Amino acid sequence: MESFMSFFLKTMRILNRDKIYAETEKMMKKIKLAGYVPNISDARLEAEEDDKETSVFHHSEKLAIAFGLIKTSIGTPIRISKNLRVCTDCHNATKMISKVYNREIIVRDRIRFHHFKDGSCSCNDYW
Repeated sequence: MESFMSFFLKTMRILNRDKIYAETEKMMKKIKLAGYVPNISDARLEAEEDDKETSVFHHSEKLAIAFGLIKTSIGTPIRISKNLRVCTDCHNATKMISKVYNREIIVRDRIRFHHFKDGSCSCNDYW
């Protein structure tokens, strides 16, 4: 049975913020071992050089994917809708997450749907 949960950064306190961040860190380590290289040019502008990798690790779609991994059973698709475009780093990370975790991840950004499966995206990396 599929369920729907609204996920807003401002409500992460209620949703166990520490568990979500811990799962995000675990997820990012796992995909780095599989070959993912963070694109720190997508980090917050005000981030110090040492913090740029952490900055991109904590983008909202990565936190939402980690939340989905926590709250759904293995093999269940994860669906995310956001009001901004997906950055290059999140696009590449989500491709790798879909492969490593063997999950379909559907992300609706401001422009289009991205359907990630087996390390590929339906947009063929054109967005």
